[in-house]
Amino acid sequence: MAFQATILVFLISFLVLMLATCCNAGGIAIYWGQYDEEGTLAETCAAGKYDFVNVAFLPKFGNGRRPMLDLGGHCDPSGNGCTGLSSDIKLCQAKGIKVMLSIGGGAGFYSLASSDDARQVATYLWNNFLGGRSPTRPLGPAVLDGIDFDIELGTKQHWDDLARYLKGYSKQSSKKVYLTAAPQCPFPDAFLGSALNTGLFDYVWVQFYNNPSCQYSSSDINSFEDAWKQWLSDIPASKIFLGLPASPEAAGSGFIPVADLTSKVLPAIKDSPKYGGIMLWSKFYDDQTGYSSSIKSHV
Repeated sequence: MAFQATILVFLISFLVLMLATCCNAGGIAIYWGQYDEEGTLAETCAAGKYDFVNVAFLPKFGNGRRPMLDLGGHCDPSGNGCTGLSSDIKLCQAKGIKVMLSIGGGAGFYSLASSDDARQVATYLWNNFLGGRSPTRPLGPAVLDGIDFDIELGTKQHWDDLARYLKGYSKQSSKKVYLTAAPQCPFPDAFLGSALNTGLFDYVWVQFYNNPSCQYSSSDINSFEDAWKQWLSDIPASKIFLGLPASPEAAGSGFIPVADLTSKVLPAIKDSPKYGGIMLWSKFYDDQTGYSSSIKSHV
């Protein structure tokens, strides 16, 4: 009996450990679209490295502006030259990869003048990229999984309204509209603080780079850990991701060497059920360093 009890305890402990490992396993999100040399969207998804791809960017919209995509040299949206990406998007989704349209970015012309302006932008996004049926969809007929908010300039109001209007479309479709965001790590984010407090965002990949006050430092991990814990506790999102540059050249500061990430940073943050994984900027820089390949088994 004692032997059987010992075996039972061992099996239960093993199952608990496996369950914890499974449930805290993270994914990798990547930004694609701003560099000609980063390969196609189809190649990005075929690489087997990423769980989310943010198509970047829609940097012009709101306040009466005509919305316009900017996908670098990949295609010319002005003459419907990006509709061919529809087949790439469907290929990604067939592999279980969620494809988001990232709106905003670090450069562009975007803002929301009012709640009604936010409603109009949401209607445009729904009809042209999500489940709506505009005859002139910039990325073709493929239905993207949702919208990523990378809001870094312009006005600070009405992003919460935009999130509510977009999430409301989930009720009109059999396909869920996912909302993601890429706030800066100083808390609360200057632009997205109110939007994130709505609890409508599924995944939040916090930019822990270009922000020395809260990004990782090999000489002091405490500030980073405190910032990470605040994002976990104060933001009602399903999952929180650690946003990083994929190479030292991808950002002004905040790059974490693979050895530090796997031995110090990930062990410090993976114990939360809200841990989602790693976000990387961007596919171009990841190609240069192979960063995602080096960390994938640890994420």
